[in-house]
Amino acid sequence: MSTLHTSLLHHTNPFLFPHRNPNNTLVTVSKPSSRRNLTVRSSSTKSQPSDSDNLIPVLATSAALLFLTFGGVRSSACLAATSRRVPPAVGVSDDNALLDSHPIQDSEDVGGYDSEELKAAFESYKSKTYALTVPLRIVALRNSVPPLWIKSFIQSQGRRVKFRLEFRGTIQDIFSELSTTIGKGVVTSKSAGAADIVSLGDTWLNFAVSKKLIEPVQGVDDQDWFHTLSDKWKVYLRRNSEGKSDAQGKIYAVPYRWGSMVIAYKTNKFRQHNLAPIEDWSDLWRPDLAGKIAMVDSPREVIGAVLKYLGASYNTGDIDSEVTGGRNAVKHELASLRNQVRLFDSANYLKAFNVGDVWVAVGWSSDIVPAAKRMSNVAVVVPKSGASLWADLWAIPAASGIAKDELGGRVRGPSPLVHQWFDFCLQPQRALPFEEEIVAGALPSAIDHTPVPKSKTLTKNKPKLDTNLIAGVPPPDVLTRCEFLEPLSDSASLDYQWLIGSMQNPNHGFMHKLQHFMFQVSKVLRTKLL
Repeated sequence: MSTLHTSLLHHTNPFLFPHRNPNNTLVTVSKPSSRRNLTVRSSSTKSQPSDSDNLIPVLATSAALLFLTFGGVRSSACLAATSRRVPPAVGVSDDNALLDSHPIQDSEDVGGYDSEELKAAFESYKSKTYALTVPLRIVALRNSVPPLWIKSFIQSQGRRVKFRLEFRGTIQDIFSELSTTIGKGVVTSKSAGAADIVSLGDTWLNFAVSKKLIEPVQGVDDQDWFHTLSDKWKVYLRRNSEGKSDAQGKIYAVPYRWGSMVIAYKTNKFRQHNLAPIEDWSDLWRPDLAGKIAMVDSPREVIGAVLKYLGASYNTGDIDSEVTGGRNAVKHELASLRNQVRLFDSANYLKAFNVGDVWVAVGWSSDIVPAAKRMSNVAVVVPKSGASLWADLWAIPAASGIAKDELGGRVRGPSPLVHQWFDFCLQPQRALPFEEEIVAGALPSAIDHTPVPKSKTLTKNKPKLDTNLIAGVPPPDVLTRCEFLEPLSDSASLDYQWLIGSMQNPNHGFMHKLQHFMFQVSKVLRTKLL
């Protein structure tokens, strides 16, 4: 709530500024007697007529002239001259009205002058309070925002915030909404494109930037949250206009949680068949696990697992020169992995794992950890040679370029509460839901400082998950070998296209995903050649 200050009133407010005469000269009428009547001196004895006998007519004429001069004085002023009454004396100086301190009698005609009623009305006008609410609309990935955050943020902002949080099932859903609204210049008030902030996955960032679906975060250097952000995040999130990593680029997104790829396996099945526990990527190529594996259908993760198995990086720029055996070696191991994996399907791989059709599931910790906690006899590990890291980010839709005055609560630019939300999400106090495993993942600050393991008191009444994760974070020695997925180089894009084309008769879901990926790669390459 805020109180309207009198200094903010418009300069033409009649309560504040008196009328001036046409020539902007100071007009002053001398102060009358206590009777507020102009006194005319005359002799009580009879005398011969003189020029002074014409004083009253002259005064009447003067009153008429004063009426014309003072435009704001009502006609009663003219009549006052003949009835031996004049208005109160008024001095106009420095845009302030100075009124006679003599009280106005109830029987007197106040005309157009300030009365107690008008003063009371003005004081009431000055003291009136106005409700000031600032909208903040966020479209987030479902299950990525702890419920405690929502309650705490609203309490921290008080009544001034009109907070609205909506959820979408997948990051792809949000990206598709941005593409079909901002990408086509048609934004409706209920779409993700009209939101102040949206969730995006880090691997979608380069596409969102290059397609101009999101805009840079303005004024980051002046924000406390940016100075507390690790240099690892700053380097990773700086992008040029094409979405490529660039040390001189702009910040297009802000992280709010992150995690890694993990492998889950059914410990009871492994004990029953005397199988060694899974520790690294190489275990996926074991003959005793053929047909017992389900995996996400992301090309970067599938081919990335092959590259890690061969001792290379997820972000290999040139496979022929950086991987032993080159593209043919990667092609051979990719074919072997395809024979090992029963299902490549990001939507259904956990369902197959839950019902027992497969004994091993390979996917993101945000998917696997919550599912594993609902099951028994399940272990979750981050491969000891390292894994890919994922991050959920806050981004600002580029709705400012849309030719509309108002977009569902947005007036051209994003809400002024955007930076407050970023700062709130990055505060150390926000880590509790992750440490309590209410929500999978970890705060961005945990990438430099591994969380302290939870005390037995906190976990005494909760089922213990068999995992090497520490409060959602890989162990320090493993974390040093993990990496975020950077945008592919031009040569790597061609390598991926060739490897995908070499796969024969993969299942329908994986083929659809790979074909979509090939289309995106070829589209990027065509753009570069133009």
